Amino acid sequence: MSQIAYYRVSSNSQSIDAQRSALSQGIQFDKEFADEGVSGATPALSRPGFASMMNYVREGDTLFVYAVDRLGRDAIDVQLTIKALLARGVTVHVRGLGPIAAGVGELIIAVLSQIADMERQRINERTASGRELAKATLAATGKTHRGATSLGRPVKADAIGVKAWKEEKKATVSATAKHFGLSESTVKRYLAA
Repeated sequence: MSQIAYYRVSSNSQSIDAQRSALSQGIQFDKEFADEGVSGATPALSRPGFASMMNYVREGDTLFVYAVDRLGRDAIDVQLTIKALLARGVTVHVRGLGPIAAGVGELIIAVLSQIADMERQRINERTASGRELAKATLAATGKTHRGATSLGRPVKADAIGVKAWKEEKKATVSATAKHFGLSESTVKRYLAA
């Protein structure tokens, strides 16, 4: 009977350290699995760390997770994941909730996974709203609502001018990059545009 931890963070700028610290209070894990930079919208079995964990767990094992939304943000996928683990005889222990059992435990998971799913939808709405505001402000003022002069990657030079100079001078990508103070990858991107 192994004690197993599973961690997930959505972006590479985040760390699993806080989850690890919170879960490991008084618990020595036999094995830990993680998915870093993987959205909760990605089905659990499509995540490499989670898939490896599913191949590892056996009847009698206990899986510890920091929160329901670490299992995912798709309500149906989370519920099916919990059912699959319980059917294999694995105890799922969610920090703050304790061990999840069939019946009432699954009902609690159903509600919490719906909340996680709703939050994912709200994140998408807020992101889309912010993008639209940035586009509108950029069109009206030449700067986004946060003061940037472009959306996405900042523009370092006029792509058409860079391409024209390179062709006129019959210069290499390296020489063009040096002339404009750009990286070679930026020059290549400008040439491909």
